[in-house]
Amino acid sequence: MNLRVISRNVGYALLVSALFMFLSVFVSIMDGHDSAFAPLLVSALITLVVGAFPLIFVRRSSTLTLKDGYLTIFLSWLLSFIFGMLPYALWGGPFSLANAWFESVSGFTTTGATILDNIEALPRSLLFWRSATHFIGGLGVVVFLLLIIPNSSPVKLRLTSMELSSLSKDSYSVRANRTVYIFAYVYLGLAVLAFLSYMLAGMSPFDAVCHAFSVSATGGFSTRNLSIAAFDSRVIELLTMVFMLLSSLHFGLVFLTFATRSIKPLKNPVLRFYLVSLVVLSFLVGLSLKVQGVEQSLGKAMWNGAFQTISVASTSGFAITDNAAWPMLPCILLMFAAFMCGCAGSTTGGVKADRILVLLKSVGRQINKILHPSSVNEIKLGSRIIRDDDVSPHLLYIAMYCGILAVSTLLAILFGANTSAAFSGSLSSLGNVGPAIRELGFMGSFNSVPSLAKLVYSLDMFLGRVEIYPVLAVVAMIFDRRRNQL
Repeated sequence: MNLRVISRNVGYALLVSALFMFLSVFVSIMDGHDSAFAPLLVSALITLVVGAFPLIFVRRSSTLTLKDGYLTIFLSWLLSFIFGMLPYALWGGPFSLANAWFESVSGFTTTGATILDNIEALPRSLLFWRSATHFIGGLGVVVFLLLIIPNSSPVKLRLTSMELSSLSKDSYSVRANRTVYIFAYVYLGLAVLAFLSYMLAGMSPFDAVCHAFSVSATGGFSTRNLSIAAFDSRVIELLTMVFMLLSSLHFGLVFLTFATRSIKPLKNPVLRFYLVSLVVLSFLVGLSLKVQGVEQSLGKAMWNGAFQTISVASTSGFAITDNAAWPMLPCILLMFAAFMCGCAGSTTGGVKADRILVLLKSVGRQINKILHPSSVNEIKLGSRIIRDDDVSPHLLYIAMYCGILAVSTLLAILFGANTSAAFSGSLSSLGNVGPAIRELGFMGSFNSVPSLAKLVYSLDMFLGRVEIYPVLAVVAMIFDRRRNQL
């Protein structure tokens, strides 16, 4: 284990957080040194010192093993959570240690669940920091540090191969180093376009930048208690739907579409499956809202159904209506969206539409083998044939995902959450969706959830963001180390 290279790369990740903390301090100064000035400044200085320490006192080392890479990813996220909670904990108010931890994890994992019952009571500098944690976590803490590591470094090649999902890498025909920049170009491009669009639609510069940070990261933190509904603008709602959708697509396909000025990349079978699923779910949610009397107008029911379906599937969590009093049918439909979520190669969480399509094709192939035993049965995504060795890891991932969801639900119930909150909270946390149903809905908060249940949800957010395997690898390494010492 090379502690030198691990500590230096984790230090880079912390410096990214320190940078945005100092930007938050600047917002506080612009507001006349609001109440979060001291907490943010102290947090920024502590994070800067800790992040810079290994860069100053630890020698450079380019050797990085597979285990070192997993530890780098794990520690980069974990320490970002810890230092990211400092501004909340030092500011106080509703932020107990458990609440500050929950808000930090929710921000960096782009989940968007919150413990705040009154968001607008926070000073603007702290609201900026909340949205900034989305922006940092959206592309991945590790991807941020990959952008500043030299291209020739073997460290970069190692981390690239482990940070990016294998599903997303399959759709690229470029080198690993180039992949990181493609992700960054699309991500930053979406954030800038969202900011300009929100400004033109009538948002203030502060609201525009905070919501641009959130929507490009598919996070969901808003500066308003009523989320997007607070602006009472169809234009802003439409823009939010567009950017939520774009941010949930495979960044490689988005890049190729703009780079080649062709719609050919959009003929991808996973993308077609995802878009058709969204249309069907949106229609069913809207229809159920109308039929069950939640909305009197069919047009408003369809509009609300489309917005909230895209919001959940993209794991953005923005809202234009409150689902706390919705009947169970539209809530169940949204749970399907919360399980699948967006495409691999995006900032979304969940199982991913790619894996769901592979699962459905695997079921279809098995049925075809039963009906036609002598036929050749292959799984194809477009013109690409998927081998059995490539299929099994994704089916195993879905099985692990469901197992973790079941265990999390049971633990949340054991720690005092009611049944609906335990299941929907675990599902939305593991999928990095944010809002759930009932009291944890679009306009609700997780403040009333018992502290131990919040810790369960926090772990779910982390597992969902890094896609389980890196965490399991680190756990296995710890047990192997202990076993070897016995």
